[in-house]
Amino acid sequence: MQSRPSIVLLMGPTGAGKSDLALELARQLPAEIVSVDSAMVYRGLDIGTAKPPPEVRERIPHHLVDLLDPAESYSAGRFVQDALEAIRAIHARGRTPLLAGGTMLYFHALLNGLARLPAANAAIRSELESRLAAEGSAALHAELRRVDPEAAARIHPNDPQRIQRALEVHRLTGRPISVLQRERPTHLTGIRAGRFVVSPPREELHARIARRFEQMMAAGFVEEVRSLRARADLTADMPAMRAVGYRQLWQHLEGITSLEEAVRRGIVATRRLAKRQLTWLRALPQAEWLKAPADSVERVSAWLAGEGE
Repeated sequence: MQSRPSIVLLMGPTGAGKSDLALELARQLPAEIVSVDSAMVYRGLDIGTAKPPPEVRERIPHHLVDLLDPAESYSAGRFVQDALEAIRAIHARGRTPLLAGGTMLYFHALLNGLARLPAANAAIRSELESRLAAEGSAALHAELRRVDPEAAARIHPNDPQRIQRALEVHRLTGRPISVLQRERPTHLTGIRAGRFVVSPPREELHARIARRFEQMMAAGFVEEVRSLRARADLTADMPAMRAVGYRQLWQHLEGITSLEEAVRRGIVATRRLAKRQLTWLRALPQAEWLKAPADSVERVSAWLAGEGE
C-alpha cells in the first residue's frame, strides 16, 4: 500500500482516446474523473467537445464539466484552484482522481505552478498605451531592457502586449517579471502523480480525428453552434467560441465559408492542435506512453499498486 495519496494524469492529443481510457479505469477502480479541458467547462458546448453524455456522468462522477456559461472566461489559475479542490474531495472519499484531457496549459499549471503576478492596473495600462502610440514599441522595449534584460531578451520588440505587461508588473511590484515567473508555488506536494500519455500512431490519430469530427457533424454540431450564435451575448472572439470546431462552424454560419470547407478547416485545425499537444508532451519528463489500448488499463493499475517505481 502506498502511504501518499495518488493521482493519475491521462494526457494526450485530441482524439487519442483519453476519455475512453478514463471511463474504463473508473469502471474498474474506485476512481472519479477530473476533466482537464478548457472547453468542457462551458455549458452548452457538448457535441463539439465530445463531452460525456449526462447518463455516463450520472454513473461515473466527472468534475470540472459544465462549470460556466459560454459568455464567461476561465483561466489556468482558476483551473488549478478547482482541480485541487476536486482532488482533495476525491481523496477524502477514498478514491483516486483521474485527471484526463488535452489542455496542456492546465496540466503545466498544475504540475509546475503559476507565477503570482499582480492584476492589471487601468491607469498604468492607459499610460503605456499612450506611450506606445506616441513613441512606438521599440521605445517601450528599450525601457524593458533597462529594468528587465532577461524578459526583454525573451520578448520580441514587435510584441507590444507582452512588453507592456512586463513593464506594468515592474511598476506595480518593483521586481522584474522574469524573476516573479520563476517563483512558482508547488501544488502537488505530498501527492504521488502518475503521468501517462495516450498516443496512437500518427496515421491512426489523423483517422480518429476525421472520424470523430464526422460523427459530431452527424450528431448535430452545426445546430449546436447555431443556437450559441443566436445568443446576443456571444461573439466569435470570446474564448468559448474560439474552440476548435466551433470557430470554423461559426464562420460557416456567418457566410464566410461553405459547410464543406468549414468541416475541412475544422479537421485540419484539430490535427494542428494535436501536433502542438504532442510537441509539449514529448518534452514532459517521467511520462509513460501508452500506445496499445489493450494493456493501458493494466499498466495504469499496476502503477497505482506501486509496481515499476
